[in-house]
Amino acid sequence: MSLSEHTRQLPSLSRVRTPSKSITIHRTTWVIGIALSIFIVLAIAWHAGVEPVEQFFSKLDIWLQHPHVWLELPHEKSQWLLIPTLILTSVVLLVMKTSPRPKTWSRLIVVAILLALIIRYMIWRSLSTLNLATPGDGVVSLVLYGMEMLFLCSNIVQLYLLLGVRHHNAEADRLQITVLDGQYQPTVDVLIPTYNEPPEVLRRTIIGCQAMDYPEAKKAIYLLDDKRRSEIQALAAELGCHYMRRPDNRHAKAGNLNHALLTTNGELVVVFDADFVPTSNFLTRTVGFFQDSSIGLLQTYQSFYNHDPIARNLGLEKVLTQEVEIFSRHGQVLRDSAGTAICSGSSFVVRRQPLEALGGFVTDSLSEDYFTAIALSAQGYRVVYLNERLSAGLSAETMVDHIAQRLRWARGTLQAFFIDANPITIRGFSILQRLAYAEGLFQWFSSLFRIFLLFLPLICAWFGIVPLRMVHQEWLYFIVPFYVIQLVSFSWLTERSRSVLLSDIYSVAQCFPIAITIVQTLLNPFSIGFRVTPKGQTRDRLQFNWRLAMPLIVTLGLSMIGLWHGVRLALMDDAELLAIVHDPNLILGLRFVWIGVAYNALIIVVALMTLIDLPHPDPYEWLAIERVAALQMGEQVVWGTTTQISEMGMQVQFSQASTWDVYSYPFGMSVRLSLPEESLDLEGTITQVKTLDGICELGIRFRNLNLSQQRQLVTFLFCRPGRWHGQSVPGELRSLWLALNVLFVQRLLLRRPIEPAPLQVSQV
Repeated sequence: MSLSEHTRQLPSLSRVRTPSKSITIHRTTWVIGIALSIFIVLAIAWHAGVEPVEQFFSKLDIWLQHPHVWLELPHEKSQWLLIPTLILTSVVLLVMKTSPRPKTWSRLIVVAILLALIIRYMIWRSLSTLNLATPGDGVVSLVLYGMEMLFLCSNIVQLYLLLGVRHHNAEADRLQITVLDGQYQPTVDVLIPTYNEPPEVLRRTIIGCQAMDYPEAKKAIYLLDDKRRSEIQALAAELGCHYMRRPDNRHAKAGNLNHALLTTNGELVVVFDADFVPTSNFLTRTVGFFQDSSIGLLQTYQSFYNHDPIARNLGLEKVLTQEVEIFSRHGQVLRDSAGTAICSGSSFVVRRQPLEALGGFVTDSLSEDYFTAIALSAQGYRVVYLNERLSAGLSAETMVDHIAQRLRWARGTLQAFFIDANPITIRGFSILQRLAYAEGLFQWFSSLFRIFLLFLPLICAWFGIVPLRMVHQEWLYFIVPFYVIQLVSFSWLTERSRSVLLSDIYSVAQCFPIAITIVQTLLNPFSIGFRVTPKGQTRDRLQFNWRLAMPLIVTLGLSMIGLWHGVRLALMDDAELLAIVHDPNLILGLRFVWIGVAYNALIIVVALMTLIDLPHPDPYEWLAIERVAALQMGEQVVWGTTTQISEMGMQVQFSQASTWDVYSYPFGMSVRLSLPEESLDLEGTITQVKTLDGICELGIRFRNLNLSQQRQLVTFLFCRPGRWHGQSVPGELRSLWLALNVLFVQRLLLRRPIEPAPLQVSQV
């Protein structure tokens, strides 16, 4: 049955795809507007001295200054108050040492400790720390409290989901047997939507898709060209895949995919973005899951074969993982435990029948992938996440494109509040699923919170406002254990995908544009259309993104002034500070406000460095692969080892430099080279000669590559199972050292290498 027939027969499902903009948009906007208006009116009334409002907050402040007995400190001596922190930290460190990777028992212990500390902290914050002495203090204190509670609730949801984590790798091992044996081999349509990606990017993707292990009679590959380019049509003909175009670009990527569904008929549909190359075992590892008729969609891990622009610009390519690593390695696993895994738009498999029953991919949002998975789940189908690196693509290559991509994701995801496929309200979900989706939606609001935290220490330093009422003993007893355990366990719980400090650098670098996008989306959610992230670009010079940097530069300038004020407050004696705040419980906050300002200033400076895009003159990505290589130069054959390889060249090291005159072989000289382990023979040209400590390294560019050699190179470089591996980020102290090193060594001492580093991969 065709897609159009399904759509006609199931008109009720069109509600999933058609937003009730005239009702839903106004309702959502009004709810947010009314809530903000009530808070603003109360704040103004409080400042104006309206008696009922003033009396209410005055009585509440008096009540908060006399907390319950179980919130009182057990001992006044500071050293005794640190005992809970020392005990809990020791327990967590012991668990992490015994179980280097989280297991069910170790995860349960750490999560239980964190949940207990969070609940304890929330109670203390709610009943003891609000400062409502004056309207200025009260407004700031309540805003901080509200934001903190929102994100602590989000944290609780994440921790609860951690308790149900399960992986499907063993299941994939079992199910792939039926695929390899031919017992279960449904027909598969592989769709590659493209708009403006260059031919060299599409070439490797098509070759990679053709190299997937699966019967050719049951696998069809379609290149969906939404820009209707003759050179791309010629590329498809050269490589032997189907080519499709449509007369318009309606609904962007979702419309392109839906157009292809009309003329294809495979039982399963696989989608790869134009830059994603699958490993050869992609289908054998995924197709078997669909023997279970309840599974509607399977999403796989997304790896990348180039460096994150933030890591690249900071010179930390060998240290930092991709920003989306924390999503693929941690966030997706969490959501899968609740049955709310997210479709990421590439490297996924979907069952055609339920997809057509929905009317195709959802077209109401910029995030067609996200809402299509939601719609399938709401109809009773399972969306499964397979935590295996079965493909790799190109991440955004500049900070402008990196942030623009995040803005599209933010806008598309938050459009959930304005369409009928809202996962919080749509029928068919459990309470836990709704909470999991809500937690994901509210994660975008962390940018607003981060901006508030950038300015909070400045407000305190300039105006003498203290949002928390506490003495230093309370700080030791309630705050220190909560934050220390969070810092110690964060990287471990997230499978070493990110540290708190490094996450903060990423957050600050993009918090202003994301915050603006959030506000724009809440006011006018459908004002901006789909924008394709450019891939395969080159640039030959440094580029500083002034437009993105200006809010950070202004904030940094204000922070420098605030730091001076903060240091001045820190040097005052208690009597002088008491004259400012009129409460001894508020002195601690003023005395140490400079620490918050200094920390923010450090993060802002490092974030500004991420906005300096380094040159990237080569459109091809280099992988750090070592293979024995033989070079025939004239009559001489020299053996060496490759250090990095791309589709167009390689670097080869020789330890025999003393036995032959490397400089007798000039630039531009033709050579024949062979990789015996790969049965690969190529021709090339010398483009670079380097010697260091008796080691010679030649740069060689391939030439006269035929199609067979291109296929060999692509499958060797990108399609080997196990090629892509993750790396572990450093802990918090080493992350701090790296940030300081970037600031004082790489930049101030100009020791930053400009030449891109090859991507570290498995030597399979």
